[in-house]
Amino acid sequence: MNSLAELRTFAEAAEWTPRGAPRPPATEAPAAMPVATSRRKRAFDIVLSAGALLFFLPLLLTVALLVRLESPGPALFRQRRTGLNGVIFTVFKFRTMRVEEDGAVVRQATQNDSRVTALGAILRKYSIDELPQLLNVLRGEMSLIGPRPHAVAHDELWTEQVPGYARRFRARPGLTGYAAICGFRGEVREFQAILDRVESDNEYIDTWSFGLDVKIVWRTIPLVFGDTNAY
Repeated sequence: MNSLAELRTFAEAAEWTPRGAPRPPATEAPAAMPVATSRRKRAFDIVLSAGALLFFLPLLLTVALLVRLESPGPALFRQRRTGLNGVIFTVFKFRTMRVEEDGAVVRQATQNDSRVTALGAILRKYSIDELPQLLNVLRGEMSLIGPRPHAVAHDELWTEQVPGYARRFRARPGLTGYAAICGFRGEVREFQAILDRVESDNEYIDTWSFGLDVKIVWRTIPLVFGDTNAY
């Protein structure tokens, strides 16, 4: 399946049960990839995300309080993202902006973005705003490693423009990923940037191994302290 619409149609087909009407023709399921079915990967996600939530709990509570004190609004930012097989889920992040966008048009964060609060700039620089996504990992909506999830509005746009874009949804989205450690994270300033990101994401899915995940986690650590694409 190469389109986002086809993936979502298949994901929703199991819930289609109108009374007194014939069922539609069976839809061929997309091939399940090892990256999406590995029990070892899922166990790794559960153990590490649960442990990280406990370890970072004091930090999470402190940041939540500071966000509430700095500007009006909730501590957590919620936005729709596209997950495995095109299923929509709600992602959690610390709120770093004065606005909360989740409509047909969502502006990407840019360098020196006026929407970003002073505290938000620090949280984004060190990726602390991403820590609530550990809840998404624990719930099975995300993985620690996988293609980074984009806003639904961006998914719909890039699915139409970028070859192979919908193939990214063969895996759960991740907190970090192969594209991120290759330098393809952050603002998409030119079309080649999203092409490179999608190519890296699909290469990861096609060649996945547990050892590759471990390498990505290891190479992500220095990025937390010095990723020029985090802003």
